[in-house]
Amino acid sequence: MSMRDIQKMQQRLLKMQEELEASHFVGTAGGGAVTITISGKFEVTDVKIDPEAFNAEDIAELEVMVLAAAKDAFNKATEAQQRMMGSATGGLRIPGMF
Repeated sequence: MSMRDIQKMQQRLLKMQEELEASHFVGTAGGGAVTITISGKFEVTDVKIDPEAFNAEDIAELEVMVLAAAKDAFNKATEAQQRMMGSATGGLRIPGMF
């Protein structure tokens, strides 16, 4: 791999990272009763809870659903990040990158 190839790959990686950071990933739980949106920077940007899906006395169920939706969104963002890295590097594992 020449220095020029490395520079091209670095530019592609920077562009992909910018695209990823601008993306949003939605995680859901309870059939859509809880929806959490995170950015490509893994920051929570939105939380929606269907009030008719939960009983006020059963807060534990709501807590479980919020956690499940957050994990779902996080997993989607992580998978997208890994796909982008794989396509940019041709599957080459680079230490310290994502």
